[in-house]
Amino acid sequence: MKITILCSDASHPVNVYLKRWMQQHKAVHEIELARSRSELTGGDFLFLVSCSDIIKQQHRRGYNYTLVLHASDLPYGRGWSPHVWELVNGAREITLSLLEAENQVDTGRIWRKRKIPIEKTALWYEANHLLFEAELELMTEAIEQLNQIDPQPQSDIAVPSYYRCRGPQDSQINPEKSISEQFDLLRMCDPDRYPAWFEVHGQKYKITLEKLNND
Repeated sequence: MKITILCSDASHPVNVYLKRWMQQHKAVHEIELARSRSELTGGDFLFLVSCSDIIKQQHRRGYNYTLVLHASDLPYGRGWSPHVWELVNGAREITLSLLEAENQVDTGRIWRKRKIPIEKTALWYEANHLLFEAELELMTEAIEQLNQIDPQPQSDIAVPSYYRCRGPQDSQINPEKSISEQFDLLRMCDPDRYPAWFEVHGQKYKITLEKLNND
């Protein structure tokens, strides 16, 4: 099969996982990694992973299947960075959905869902690791179990919810509040891409959180 993975952010931590998956499957499939929709050349599968481009029907028609990896229990949590929003809000589990791409974002039929428990002590990179490994598993299942998958439309009873795109302001820590009150936010802030920060006396400071061994 000819497979394209579209990940629009070359600095996204998922790229390490995608390249490993490509290496594992290159003997069986022809796989390419694209950064924008202008690079799409057509094929059997198009996987959209951490993709900010809008992939319209004119782009999708070049593939037999165009599938999105989205980290929420759709139709709840459509939009941007759903697993971050949910963990920051206290969730102990996230859901990964594999769905068909449609013109309206995150509205397509569901192929598979996977529940992923996240420990309350997990930091951003540990949550990412569990999520990215699950994404690779669902990509493999989509290809190898294609004839066993029965896509289902999203619930028309549940009222969809939406998350906006996170910005630097969403990583701001309030110095007047306790660490425990803001711990879920602190632990989910990527120190390189969207670091936790606070402001005192007109000066901004970055916060980096690391684990220590329990002696």
